[in-house]
Amino acid sequence: MAMEYVTLPTGQKMPMVGFGTWQLLGDQCETCVRQALDLGYRLIDTARMYENEVEVGKAIRASGVAREEIFLTTKVFQPDNSYEGTKMSIDRSLLRLDTDYIDLFLIHEPYEEDRDMVRAMEEALEAGKIRALGISNYNKDLYARFVAECGLVPAVNQVECHVFHQQLPLKAAMGETVMQAWSPLTCGQKPVVTDPVLTKIGAKYGKTAAQIALKALVQQGIPVVPKTATFSRMQENLDLFGFTLSPQDLETIRAMDTGKTLFGWY
Repeated sequence: MAMEYVTLPTGQKMPMVGFGTWQLLGDQCETCVRQALDLGYRLIDTARMYENEVEVGKAIRASGVAREEIFLTTKVFQPDNSYEGTKMSIDRSLLRLDTDYIDLFLIHEPYEEDRDMVRAMEEALEAGKIRALGISNYNKDLYARFVAECGLVPAVNQVECHVFHQQLPLKAAMGETVMQAWSPLTCGQKPVVTDPVLTKIGAKYGKTAAQIALKALVQQGIPVVPKTATFSRMQENLDLFGFTLSPQDLETIRAMDTGKTLFGWY
């Protein structure tokens, strides 16, 4: 199954569809990541907060997929929101994931100490421990402050993004920074899979409502990291590249945007 990619400011190619691992723990996490890799996923997204980096690392090793083919993302979270804390967090993540490098390392949420955290991340970048650094859950104002105070453009800002909160103004404001969507199917906060508008559009293309919800983001240049523990849904979420939504259908989906968070991050 063909994959599309976005080019980060670093020059790296990042898959447009990744596999999210939030709430996947223990053997289930390891099994799901193995299944995802077997299906053709090449971006795996984890975090210190998820407490599953060890299992993600085991699944990657057991998959037989070459490490250089996998784009691996993890994140630093409090109480490591300091220079020393971030340095230690990077080293601990490398150890738990059993890897020599992390493709993308994110600050999981806004912190006043992010300037100090970035210093540690830049040192890790120079040492080859990470290959790109970014942020997560930064709104437009916080993104502007980050760039001004830290003196760099983050490769990625991973944020809540789905058809009900598309965040297109934020995407436009960030220029080169890639906006990546977490919970692109709303994590059950709204019934995307049965939405009548998405279902009707999906019928035209022989696709499900969930596939239409994901495709609408991907087609607008927004990479997605849906999470599921169901094998058939893993297949479905990856099958987005053999069709193109019409301008009219895309406009209909844009009109679904409420401009409001479902998770309270903003």
